[in-house]
Amino acid sequence: MSKTADPPMRTTRVSLITLGCAKNEVDSEEMLGELAGAGYTVESSRSPAAVSDGADVIVINTCGFIDAAKEESINTILEALQKKERGEVKRVVVTGCLVQRYAKELAAEMPEADVLLGTGRIGGIGEAVGQSLIRTEQLLEVAAKPHHRWLDVPTRVRLGSPWSAYLKISEGCDHACTFCAIPSFRGRHTSKPFERIIQEAEGLAQDGVKELNLIAQDSTQYGYDLYGKMRLPELLRELSQIDGLRWIRLFYCYPSRVNRGVIEAIATTPKVCHYIDMPLQHADDEMLRAMRRPMRGEGYLALLEKFRAAAPDVAIRTTFIVGFPGETRRHFETLVRFLEEARFNRVGVFEYSVEEGTPSSEIEPKVPSRTKRARKDALMARQQAISLACNKKWVGRELEVLVEGVSPLDGTTAVGRSFRDAPEVDGQVLVRRCAARPGTFVRTRVTEARPYDLVAEQVFE
Repeated sequence: MSKTADPPMRTTRVSLITLGCAKNEVDSEEMLGELAGAGYTVESSRSPAAVSDGADVIVINTCGFIDAAKEESINTILEALQKKERGEVKRVVVTGCLVQRYAKELAAEMPEADVLLGTGRIGGIGEAVGQSLIRTEQLLEVAAKPHHRWLDVPTRVRLGSPWSAYLKISEGCDHACTFCAIPSFRGRHTSKPFERIIQEAEGLAQDGVKELNLIAQDSTQYGYDLYGKMRLPELLRELSQIDGLRWIRLFYCYPSRVNRGVIEAIATTPKVCHYIDMPLQHADDEMLRAMRRPMRGEGYLALLEKFRAAAPDVAIRTTFIVGFPGETRRHFETLVRFLEEARFNRVGVFEYSVEEGTPSSEIEPKVPSRTKRARKDALMARQQAISLACNKKWVGRELEVLVEGVSPLDGTTAVGRSFRDAPEVDGQVLVRRCAARPGTFVRTRVTEARPYDLVAEQVFE
């Protein structure tokens, strides 16, 4: 990056828009912290239309994962550039996955964008914004081979609920799934130093965070690049010692790396939720080989048995891809049978999306869009019945619920989540006749089961 710009005036306001996943949300919080530390006045916005009238610079943290996300990112950039053209903002800075993946194309098609900043450069956002205010030509900062750089001092301006936070324990991925382009724009797996994670978690707890959600591209590989061994179980046990934390939840576990140590840590460590997010992607052995996934359907079932033996109440979430190139009706029927046998609590289903530059983009034949959509709908319909059956097992039992708000349909009903429900992606617990404040935990007894949600009543001593 070129010579450092003069320190900004404190009246310079930067509005940051976050697109994509929870990992992007953490990046945005860190960028806002860097900008605030550099003297800017910062805010977050949902879209260019929601940016405050006094904003000088719009920063867009983009997603470049699948077609729908890329389209949303491009439309957001174009809308921000229109605001700049009308004189409503002075500068537009674009960062994140889309930039890392398509830097040259964006620079050519959107010369009005003042800065294009690739992934792994969060620490340079303050300087990049400063440069944009004094430069007339576009600034392009994208590494040929992305490598994440952790900030020296954790600094975040929180965007979500004050009682729940995401904590990124690693970045990048070493796997070679044929459908995924993430390693090309997030780089190889890079673990955050153990002590730095503990320091960050302690700071979040001191700020009032009660639920800590651990995220990564592959959580189960944590530590191997730094310490020569997987340290996820040790990390979970150390985090559980932090005062103030109530729930610790684990996301993005790679199934072939889930071993006895991980299962025991989830099952026996205080504060660690009996919950695991473990994307499987398919269950037919031919499809899994084509996807370059190391395990097979029978291995998945054996792994699920081990989890349930260690923690009978464990909530297991997974995701599947339907319509992968070459997927036949027979392959799909194998997946349906597996779904019914596996009895997952939570399932997400995605239609295969061609990602340029990935091996699967060259595989034929492609599955028609209509077929992909029908298979997704059929799989989700089967899972709805399974989810309802799983939820019915909780009727009459007690559940601790983290209250997060009030039902828009009934002001006397609180809306919250149990250990079984991850934020944003899972169901809710509706607690009738409950006036508890958001961010507090209440004891409840489940009175009704729905396909995705539970209904409960508060239990008083």
